[in-house]
Amino acid sequence: MKRHVLTAVTALVAGLLVAPATAQADAGTGVGAGATGRRPAPQQVVSPTPYQGWNTYFGLGGVFSEESVKEVADALVSRGLAKAGYDIVWLDGGWQDPEPRTAAGDLQADRTRFPDGLKPLVDYIHSKGLKAGIYTDAGPYIPGRCGLGSHGYYQRDADQFAAWKFDAVKVDFLCGIAANLDPKTAYTEFAQALRNNAGHRPIIFSLCNPVTSPDWGNYPEEQQSTFSWSYAPAIAQSWRTYTDVGFVGDIKFKDVLRNYDANARHPEVAGPGHFNDPDYLGPELGMTDEEFRTQMTLWSVAAAPLVIGSDVRKLSQTSVDILTDPDVIGINQDAAGVQAVRVGPAGTTETWVKRLADGDRAVVLLNRGDSSKTLTTKASSVGLSGGRFTLKNAWTNQVTESAGIISGAVPAHGAALFRVGRAHGTPGLPHVVAGLPQVTMVGNAPVPDGSAPVAAGGDEARVEVAVRNDGTRPVFSPRVRLTAPTGWTVRELSKAPKLLGSGHAATFAFAVALPATAAAGSAALTATTSYDVIGHGRPQQTTVSAVVVAPVPPDGEAVLSHHTWISATSGWMSPTVDLSVGGGSPISMLGQVYPTGLGVATPSTVRYYVGDQCKRLTATVGLDDAVRNVGPEGATSTFQVIGDGRVLFDSGVLTRDDVRQVDVDLTGVRMLDLVVGDAGDGGYNDRADWAGLNASC
Repeated sequence: MKRHVLTAVTALVAGLLVAPATAQADAGTGVGAGATGRRPAPQQVVSPTPYQGWNTYFGLGGVFSEESVKEVADALVSRGLAKAGYDIVWLDGGWQDPEPRTAAGDLQADRTRFPDGLKPLVDYIHSKGLKAGIYTDAGPYIPGRCGLGSHGYYQRDADQFAAWKFDAVKVDFLCGIAANLDPKTAYTEFAQALRNNAGHRPIIFSLCNPVTSPDWGNYPEEQQSTFSWSYAPAIAQSWRTYTDVGFVGDIKFKDVLRNYDANARHPEVAGPGHFNDPDYLGPELGMTDEEFRTQMTLWSVAAAPLVIGSDVRKLSQTSVDILTDPDVIGINQDAAGVQAVRVGPAGTTETWVKRLADGDRAVVLLNRGDSSKTLTTKASSVGLSGGRFTLKNAWTNQVTESAGIISGAVPAHGAALFRVGRAHGTPGLPHVVAGLPQVTMVGNAPVPDGSAPVAAGGDEARVEVAVRNDGTRPVFSPRVRLTAPTGWTVRELSKAPKLLGSGHAATFAFAVALPATAAAGSAALTATTSYDVIGHGRPQQTTVSAVVVAPVPPDGEAVLSHHTWISATSGWMSPTVDLSVGGGSPISMLGQVYPTGLGVATPSTVRYYVGDQCKRLTATVGLDDAVRNVGPEGATSTFQVIGDGRVLFDSGVLTRDDVRQVDVDLTGVRMLDLVVGDAGDGGYNDRADWAGLNASC
């Protein structure tokens, strides 16, 4: 499929990102209308801005009860989430009885967990001032392959949902793909039945086809989620644009970015009442707070539905604060319904812009990388003209004035979000960017650009803080004070300038020494930047960066898989020690079982600190025998051993019938990376092993 990304400012200004008029004109037609004998209902603008709510899938899984759902409804109200707009309590798959239909053909809820059916629960949800959502599938119910299906019962089920007083329905395609249905046909028929429900009840239709190649195997283009944009805007309030953003209890930042990128392919079809859907929000399901704040930023500018996947009863106050930030939600709920587009090239750092109804721009400075960056764009690049601009930081609420540069200090995996408009009246506070502390050297070795800094006990690091003035007026006597953990020493290496004029920058450098006994883990470096501004006193900004303190390197003959890694990624799930990834079975290749090693899914990087203390690494690498239980598709990988950025071993492409022996010299190596790639055909069924992973140190 051709990737469609609008980058021209003229597209933003002209407001081309709306659903085609033909799609709206066709919305009142659909297969199956004649079977009901009812007059077809027109497309309804049920949710003119992206809907918000909560769903059981990621947070509660498939076994939830009336009581647990009521508790979540209570928590949405008591924790301020409902007030912030999260007003749909959505039952995903699992609400149905083991026998989903009665003898008469009506859907029925699990008779143990919902002894009085769903109507009392819906009534309770409504009594809290909330709405209720439910789940079904567009395919036929196929025992053993999917849990619930409405195919053949579309009108009957739509009428049932309306009778139960549901306000929204999510329609999956697990049964649909199992039955080899055409999603456009099936979803159009269901949409018609939903619009023609016997209760004449407006019901949000969330079209959820998650089938995506190569993640699900090999499927025709028209059966995949990436094709929904071509027909869904005419029949649904939202449509999924890629596969699930994660697994139950496991949502990774890399998959958030993957889903966002897929969601960005067709911004032109989004508009009031119909929105691209990159899947649910996942606080505390595998991401850091910073990474989740980035997801919230991206979903907001994407005009995406904001549906919480986590158990809101257990969320930290930090997560709740991120979810309820009024400026961020205001950008998501902007009446224009425009989806953000990327300005400039794709890469580790990017700029995204969303045109707002009042002519302002929401601008995202996105840092996908593993080290902090100061990112910039121009007001002219996002479609604004003039000499002065007001920048409101949506996350900090700070309002500053710029001469035309939009800039921000963005942490690793972070995103700055500004609401930008023309400035008027008396000049405001200059837009000064206080950079995050950046480790540029450890010992005599420079830190590679984009890499997370790692230091060990006894190391000395060079740390720099860049300060730039993008305002319209100068600032005077800029100063930076750097603090480190107790026991570390900080020494200034640079001299502060007397002033920073408009458009100028200065770098403040420090030497930071770690004690030999520095505790392994993440340590914070805090920079406090201050400067004088005429009429505004001496503003102060505090920025914090993390530096990883490496664990003690292995000693003697070491089973490396039992040593603490610095970082570890896996294409899905997480790396497993001494087990095959995902299944919990022993590592096995070509019938031979290995007692120790690592199991990963592609792509994967596992990093160890060996600190120039090891001489040799040995292992056996290949695809785990578990791939044979999945099917004949997929299962190709590449393996590399990389020492301090230098490739020490490369396996080439391995299939399920290959293994390779690893035996490499680690002399002089400080940082060791074990990298597994997907061999260029996607990660489907790639379960890779580093077996017998031993180091001589």
